[in-house]
Amino acid sequence: MNFFTWCIIAAGFGMAIGTLGTAIGQGLAVKSAVEGVSRNPGASGKILTTMMIGLAMIESLAIYALVICLIILFANPYTATVLQNLGAVAK
Repeated sequence: MNFFTWCIIAAGFGMAIGTLGTAIGQGLAVKSAVEGVSRNPGASGKILTTMMIGLAMIESLAIYALVICLIILFANPYTATVLQNLGAVAK
């Protein structure tokens, strides 16, 4: 396999791991919020606000993973070095 195929595989795995962690975190946050509302329905407004802020923070992790994967795919800083080394090997 060549360098670009490995980049695609790395980006795919990075995004999969990033979204897996994010999904687990969001699920746990919503579970805890629902349990909190069921125990104390009067505090549902505060719990909902805190949960939304927490979900936004957790979602930002998935966005960071997406940005890193896009950098790996489209703006990889090692592309020029790898192509230069491949050119040197091919000579």
